[in-house]
Amino acid sequence: MSISQRVARLRSEMEALEVDGFLVSAPANRRYLSGFTGSAGYLLITGSDAVLATDFRYVEQAKTESPSYRVHRTRGGTAWLPDLLAELGVGVLGIEADHMTVASHSALTAALDESDNAADVFIEETKGVVEGVRAVKDASELALIQNAVEIADRAMAKVAPRIEPGMTEGQIAWDLEVEMRGLGAEGPAFDIIVGAGPNGALPHHRADDTVVRRGDPIVIDMGASYEGYNSDLTRTFYAGNPDDEFLAIYSIVLQAQETAIREVRPGMIGQEVDEIARTVIEESGYGDEFGHGLGHGVGLAVHERPMVVPTSEDFIENGMIFTVEPGIYIPGWGGVRIEDIVVMENGRARILTGSPK
Repeated sequence: MSISQRVARLRSEMEALEVDGFLVSAPANRRYLSGFTGSAGYLLITGSDAVLATDFRYVEQAKTESPSYRVHRTRGGTAWLPDLLAELGVGVLGIEADHMTVASHSALTAALDESDNAADVFIEETKGVVEGVRAVKDASELALIQNAVEIADRAMAKVAPRIEPGMTEGQIAWDLEVEMRGLGAEGPAFDIIVGAGPNGALPHHRADDTVVRRGDPIVIDMGASYEGYNSDLTRTFYAGNPDDEFLAIYSIVLQAQETAIREVRPGMIGQEVDEIARTVIEESGYGDEFGHGLGHGVGLAVHERPMVVPTSEDFIENGMIFTVEPGIYIPGWGGVRIEDIVVMENGRARILTGSPK
């Protein structure tokens, strides 16, 4: 899907919202709609115009990366915006209320109030508009995510056999990052999680100087960033020969994951998919030990729509890419989590992840 097609999809959403212009401030949304990778700037999109506003540092970069946009040089802030809104005839401006800070919103409203020709512009606060457009991936996005997935798979395949008692969580995390960078990753998609023993009961534990002991379950959650797109992979290992408790809990988590992947269908909402896996774990007596959602979309952001959690009303559609990651966490013992990325294709979920489990 080209940049122009993505912008066209946003314009359709703008018509439904009855806004004349849409101000994009979230970096991932800005990149998705324009190709611009700089760290500062806004997009202002109307029914017939597309402007990329950025400061001196990024003007030439913007011209190269976003040739379909008119580049408007700014001095930072939003004082430049009222005159541009007046020039483009914007009467109702949609903003990303879930991304714009209170300070930025206050500066914007003050600039409009003080303007001679845009004081009457009405601000429409919106949430999740571009994220909804981004939720269905095109072929080029799928290819980039697949590359990120394969980098993480290959790094895990190199590091996992080297894990042994006496290593620290931090050492394992560093080895994974080095391998991913060597395989072409821009870096890890997020701070790598390595939870050995009781630390595995903390779903977002960050790797520290904890030493792996024989008999520890080890939860590793990692991903690669590749050309802006991300992967997310979790596997749980055991230091030594797995005991019966570990094998039983691992089997429950694996069954929950496989059942959800097998049964998810387009038209379901996120909470229904979550419930599939959650029911397996609850019926096994560990419902209270599965405290997070089943999954989330992955793309330019590590966590994006669709959300696959107990409260999600996001509809699952063909072309969506998301994680399926049930877990069981027992304080004082540790945890088991298994996570794969899937893509919905032809009414079924296809697993992108290749790491054995």
